[in-house]
Amino acid sequence: MSLDPIDTKILAILKNDSRLSHKEIGTMVHRTGQAVGQRITKMHSEGLIKKYSIQLHYDATQFIRVMMQSNRFTEFESFTQQFNAIESSFKVSGSACYMLIAHFDYEALNSFIEQLSDWGQYSVDSVVRPIQK
Repeated sequence: MSLDPIDTKILAILKNDSRLSHKEIGTMVHRTGQAVGQRITKMHSEGLIKKYSIQLHYDATQFIRVMMQSNRFTEFESFTQQFNAIESSFKVSGSACYMLIAHFDYEALNSFIEQLSDWGQYSVDSVVRPIQK
């Protein structure tokens, strides 16, 4: 899909606050609410917009790389589903087999790492502070 400058502005506005009405967004991009709604519907139907969500505040965030010792990938993926603190899980290529984005507090992270060591080697990078765009 080819995006024009108005589509790009609409996406930036939605990324910042997806609760805004089409009319409110229209005011910001100098279009009618109906025109904005049509553009959003088109971007959604063409797969550019996958979903609307909220961003939660977490006291801690970790990026966890997992290098598997075996090929029990399906079992590992089921294992990760047990933890609500894991926000996202990706099967990746490169220096790891999986990349997890998680929000464990210190004690829960310790417990998770003990269990994680049964699956292979890992590295954990903890976020010191987010950098706002």
